[in-house]
Amino acid sequence: MEEPPQNDLNTMTQEKDDPLQSTSPQISVSEFSCHCCYDILVNPTTLNCGHSFCRHCLALWWASSKKTECPECREKWEGFPKVNILLRDAIEKLFPDAIRMRFEDIRHNNDIVQSLAAFQKYGNDQVPLAPNTGRVNPQRGGGFFSGVLTALTGVAVVLLVYHWSSRESEHDLLVHKAVAKWTAEEVVLWLEQLGPWASLYRDRFLAERVNGRLLLTLTEEEFSRAPYTVENSSHRRAILLELERVKALGVKPPQNLWEYKAVNPGRSLFLLYALKSSPRLGLLYLYLFDYTDTFLPFIHTICPLQEDSSGEDTITRLLDLREPTWKQWREFLLKYSLLPYQLIAEFAWDWLEVHYWTSRFLIVNAMLLSVLELFSFWRIWSRSELKTVPQRMWSHFWKVSTQGLFVAMFWPLIPQFVCNCLFYWALYFNPIINIDLVVKEVRRLETQVF
Repeated sequence: MEEPPQNDLNTMTQEKDDPLQSTSPQISVSEFSCHCCYDILVNPTTLNCGHSFCRHCLALWWASSKKTECPECREKWEGFPKVNILLRDAIEKLFPDAIRMRFEDIRHNNDIVQSLAAFQKYGNDQVPLAPNTGRVNPQRGGGFFSGVLTALTGVAVVLLVYHWSSRESEHDLLVHKAVAKWTAEEVVLWLEQLGPWASLYRDRFLAERVNGRLLLTLTEEEFSRAPYTVENSSHRRAILLELERVKALGVKPPQNLWEYKAVNPGRSLFLLYALKSSPRLGLLYLYLFDYTDTFLPFIHTICPLQEDSSGEDTITRLLDLREPTWKQWREFLLKYSLLPYQLIAEFAWDWLEVHYWTSRFLIVNAMLLSVLELFSFWRIWSRSELKTVPQRMWSHFWKVSTQGLFVAMFWPLIPQFVCNCLFYWALYFNPIINIDLVVKEVRRLETQVF
């Protein structure tokens, strides 16, 4: 039998040693072409149907059609398409020069850049769903978390019903009633709201049947003598300061959230939404237009002087307010710039003894909004969009200003019932919504990491 030539033997030996080298034909660029632009795939994005396209081609297709379907077979995709990392790395390794040229062309095309940015924003706004991938547990938002949201919603509903049913009608509050018409019981109610210490003098005022007319005639000397015997100078001073305010206004000045809402329904609703969506602009509004009545108590609460007596309750401490010191202003401006929602949380914390559950809702909401703001800054930083911050701030300023002006113009036409619904919704239900938003942001961050 004739033996094969020596060259054939060498070829057969090489084939056994490296079968991949011998069986792989020459790879061409056309085998990795996009079916949209018919050029080499750049950042190939593979859809559920199996077709792959350049990411910018898919973005252009989505921007023009607004459809979430494959450009070739029209099958709808699920979730948000991701770059096929394995395919991308293989193409960039095989054809580095061609990929580099494509990247340069894409970078200088404004239409493509804008479409990619809009497409990515659309993806960030989607709820991350990753069925059968193992990356995000789809049950994590179910069971326990939905139970927590349901429980919190129940608590919010109970508080809402309580304030609408058992709380005194806003029109019957002392903030609407002339002091000369106060009864002895209403004078005692006014006195007790000055602080827990006022309960020491409750029985004395009731025994003397001090009504509104008599209250207006009392002097410091009479308060210090029997039958009132207010011997504590701090207590006597607090009563006199508040009495001067009552004489000046003719009614009881608001001293808590509900009284402030009764006196200023429109402003309270505006501030509640402004401090939620734009705390810095909301606080600036208080400084410019409500300095004495609202801003001064606010800054003295969150940035108290060290010499302030820690034993005094909140209302007593805020009866006699001086201009803030430079130290208070420095502390306020630092928190105002970096942690504006912390200012709201600190203010609500100081009012826990007056608004027990409402303050807790405000504190939780402020914490959640701080986390959401942190996520927003992180998103801007990770996308290298710091240059757009001034433009975003200016757009936000005009948006909030326009909304405020719109509400001010149509405020007389809005029914009081609608205003109350909006107020309590922002107060008790927004924290529950923000919990869900924070969880979505965390899941989105997980999908980006994986």
